[in-house]
Amino acid sequence: MAKQDMELANQLCFSIYNANRLFAKFYQQTLDEYKLTYPQYLVLLALWEKDQRNLHDLGKTLHLASNTLTPLLRRLENTGWITRVHPLEDKRQLVVSLTEMGKKLKPQIEEKIAHCIKDVGEFSVEDYQKLLTDNQKLIKSLLKLV
Repeated sequence: MAKQDMELANQLCFSIYNANRLFAKFYQQTLDEYKLTYPQYLVLLALWEKDQRNLHDLGKTLHLASNTLTPLLRRLENTGWITRVHPLEDKRQLVVSLTEMGKKLKPQIEEKIAHCIKDVGEFSVEDYQKLLTDNQKLIKSLLKLV
């Protein structure tokens, strides 16, 4: 490996770190009017795909432990986005569901984010798909190391 390969600017991990930081900033600005954080938005995305999930399923989907997920869910519930219910048939389970507000605002939020991303205009749909595929391959490879 050449010396310049080890320089900070040539590190894929640093590039991904910066992209992640900028994604978080973008979503923070975009979701501010809804009083949502980026992690809360990810929870909503998962629930928009499949509502009424148990805590374990939601955590598995988001790759988050319950001790990380619980405060997010509590804040989403306190602001009216979701409900958390222990079913009568199994009180050990916790089912997370969207409220009417959580369902109703989905199209508005999706439109706002799509509009902002479209304004960047530097990536085609094909570019986006390739980046996503490559990133998923990278994640799969990294999971073997940790």
